[in-house]
Amino acid sequence: MKFYSMIFFGLFSMTCFSQIDSLMIQNQNDTLKQTIKKENRFKVAGSVIADSFLSVPGDFSAMGHNVSSDWKRTALYTAGIIGLIAVDKQTTGFLHDHIEPNIDYSLPDLDPKDRIPYVTQDGSYILYPIIGLYAGSLIINNKKGQVVATNAMKSLAYSYVITQLVLKTITSRNRPHRRLNDNNPVEEPFTRNPWDFGNYNKVHFLSGPNGGTSFPSFHVTAYFAVAKVFQMEYNNYWIPYTFVTAVFLSNIKAHEHWVSDLLVGGLVGTIIGRSIVISSRKQIAKRESGGFNEKPKKFTMHKQLIPQISNSMVGLHFVGSF
Repeated sequence: MKFYSMIFFGLFSMTCFSQIDSLMIQNQNDTLKQTIKKENRFKVAGSVIADSFLSVPGDFSAMGHNVSSDWKRTALYTAGIIGLIAVDKQTTGFLHDHIEPNIDYSLPDLDPKDRIPYVTQDGSYILYPIIGLYAGSLIINNKKGQVVATNAMKSLAYSYVITQLVLKTITSRNRPHRRLNDNNPVEEPFTRNPWDFGNYNKVHFLSGPNGGTSFPSFHVTAYFAVAKVFQMEYNNYWIPYTFVTAVFLSNIKAHEHWVSDLLVGGLVGTIIGRSIVISSRKQIAKRESGGFNEKPKKFTMHKQLIPQISNSMVGLHFVGSF
């Protein structure tokens, strides 16, 4: 009887120790998860900024991939742009005569004292919400909001460099005379000729109705880039695109552009915004893959169960090697 009792208590003890070990491991894992989830504000902000800088090469790589991944599609878009330029005189004249006169509203000036230089009245409606989103997300330690705001700021910066500094300088297209179908004489640097490209004189760092700065529209590029970032991050089309369209139309008469300038700006902005979000997600996934893994790879363990009998005890000895 004593022999069987010792075997029973030996097996029972092994089960209890196994349960205790499992509970300890589970508690350790829960503690580790809570530690990761409760990152302090500065650590979260630092990781967001670090990811933003580290993803810059990936941003431009994604932009290049958007253009080169499907050459037939790229050729189709190029042909479409040429077609838009060919009918610009008709479409822009229609815009001047029939659309702009029916859009008559403006938004209050958010920055009457021009605290942020070089930001236009309508541009403040894009920039200030981004700053507010980042500041609010930083205060409440919301990582998602910080990522979205940072990507939106990058989209503005890329739009400025790619459109204002590079594309406008390369194409050097003159802006359309307003109104295109009237009989008034054309004053330089405006033109009635939609093919009036190649008017390079210098790089224009500021947006404005200067000579050779029409194609594509910087403001439309920037607005659509920001809208694309918000659309992809929050999976919502209506709010971001409706908002940027309303902001743009509030000052449409100040944007001296051909219709093709506007449409190509929207296309370029969409590519910029989409590329930034894709690159950002890859960078975040790359960083997080090196941290805590909730599903670690399975390991192989060789198990042995060895009986033990002595004067003081009778039991089983469990050996695991891996």
